Amino acid sequence: MISLQFLITTLVVVLAPGTGVIYTLAIGLGQGPRNAIWAAAGCTLGIVPHLLAAIFGLAAILHSSAVLFSLIKWVGVAYLLYLAYQAVKEGGTLSLRAERNTSSGWAIGRRAALINILNPKLSLFFLALLPPFLSGAAETATLEMLTLGGVFMAATFVIFVLYGLFAAQTRRLIMANDRVLRWLNRSIASVFALLAGRLALEQNT
Repeated sequence: MISLQFLITTLVVVLAPGTGVIYTLAIGLGQGPRNAIWAAAGCTLGIVPHLLAAIFGLAAILHSSAVLFSLIKWVGVAYLLYLAYQAVKEGGTLSLRAERNTSSGWAIGRRAALINILNPKLSLFFLALLPPFLSGAAETATLEMLTLGGVFMAATFVIFVLYGLFAAQTRRLIMANDRVLRWLNRSIASVFALLAGRLALEQNT
């Protein structure tokens, strides 16, 4: 069940830069290692609803309902654009500046969780990713999907924490340069805007 092939697939997927990675890097840069861990935890918890949806068949309903898919998708697009705005807004929650931001861990984790919760493709991703690695025994399918999903979430948390801690370590190297700060804020905002555009183009196939 937990094969080398599954572990390699999981690492490839988790390591690939996406909205959660960008958010965690931004938090690590702007708010240090402790809050980067909160961001990683929030991104990981945001996986839970999609995993459960895949296990209990709700992902199939989402896949078959164009209206529901579009609703979640466009809320997600709006949220990513909001994060882009927060990166370039003076004093925004994702804006990098010389003095460290003081957002609470709960707020950071909540925003991180929403990033994944509002991505309708994640449920379909689990529906496609997990079944090929099941043993084929119907009576253990739910337990096996929970186990595989738990491994995926653990890998997500560990890799995201490493991303966040790396970003936090580079903070002191860049925070003294206003030009670099402006460039980073605009870059983070641009990435979130691009990810919003990519999500907007997603089709319920």
